Amino acid sequence: MLIFFISSGLFLGWSLGANDASNIFGSAVGSRMMSFTRAAIIASVFVILGAVLQGAGAADTLGKVGSVNALGGSFTVALGAGFTLYLMSKASLPVSSTQAIVGAIVGWSFFTDNAIDTRSLSQVVLTWFTGPLLGGLFAFGLYHLVKRLRRKTKMHLVRYESVIRAGLIIVCAFGAYSLGANNIANVMGVFVSSSNLQPQTFLFFTLTGAQQLFLLGGLAIAAGILTYSKKVISTLGNNLLELTPEAAFVVVLAQSLVLFIFSSSALSGFLKGIGLPAIPLVPVSSTQVIVGAILGIGLYKGVRNINLKVLGGIASGWITTPIAAGILTYLLLFVMKNLFGIDVGHTTNPAVSFFDTLDTGFIIRISIIVLLIIAAAYLVYIFLKEKEKEKKISKGNTLF
Repeated sequence: MLIFFISSGLFLGWSLGANDASNIFGSAVGSRMMSFTRAAIIASVFVILGAVLQGAGAADTLGKVGSVNALGGSFTVALGAGFTLYLMSKASLPVSSTQAIVGAIVGWSFFTDNAIDTRSLSQVVLTWFTGPLLGGLFAFGLYHLVKRLRRKTKMHLVRYESVIRAGLIIVCAFGAYSLGANNIANVMGVFVSSSNLQPQTFLFFTLTGAQQLFLLGGLAIAAGILTYSKKVISTLGNNLLELTPEAAFVVVLAQSLVLFIFSSSALSGFLKGIGLPAIPLVPVSSTQVIVGAILGIGLYKGVRNINLKVLGGIASGWITTPIAAGILTYLLLFVMKNLFGIDVGHTTNPAVSFFDTLDTGFIIRISIIVLLIIAAAYLVYIFLKEKEKEKKISKGNTLF
């Protein structure tokens, strides 16, 4: 029975691999520095390692958003999120598994009348904005550093491309590890509290119940990478911005660093130990981080090659994904409970009015952050439009 219920989590893992693999090596494949087959094999191996060895931190935070207390509910939540990702993948839109699973959990909380932990939810939602911002900042700085190193070393072009190709293999492996460590929470996090698996010993090591789930989820992600990720890669790797090999290296490294930072218990504990604020261990949208990194490269290069139409399509997917996942999950829960008689969960923490859970300070902080993000997005949009106008004017002048 357990295998049947976690099958939806495996489907979600497959959907994540099919979609989010583009975040790991889409830019490398798009820049023709690595073949799809080689990249897919590397990513599959390291995403499993990351999931098993370092997946617990982000999963714990996601479980606090809404603690799904029945296997039937976990099954339906993962099914709703996975089906949402599948539909987005069919439309060739790189979207976020984090947004899908959060939307699905919120749908479950509404259906079962359980309260939502607004603190944990706000931590996750804020990464939807800070993730791309950090990705862009890292990419901008790293790209500047790579350019300076190239000028100083005066390396021959053939030798330089060989070094970049080797570097891409390393950062793709690191990116896959970070993706598994951070995003396995989206795949199997909802099953941890309801599965009650006992620790099992395999040869010389022991896997906890959560790690057994993460292993299965990692295998499902790897299957998605190998079987269905190539179509989405063509959108993110080529259409948004034409990337040089060195830019592809920087983009993947920036994305990997952001995901690793938000999933490293050791780093968070170290900062806390020296008196600094601990980094929240939350699942981060790898899609949003990678798009932010690509935009960071675009801003450094003057944004002449950014495809605004493709960027707009990706952004629309960010908005529709959590809403669609929440609504679809709510409908599926109704069907599972009333048509099939499956226990999808019960009320353990009755919900109160959403506004009763918020204090004035929280509202002000969120409002300021949202306004700043909107203002920054608007300024970037104006900047991009002005660059497009300049490009059209220069083309018109060359004709005459």
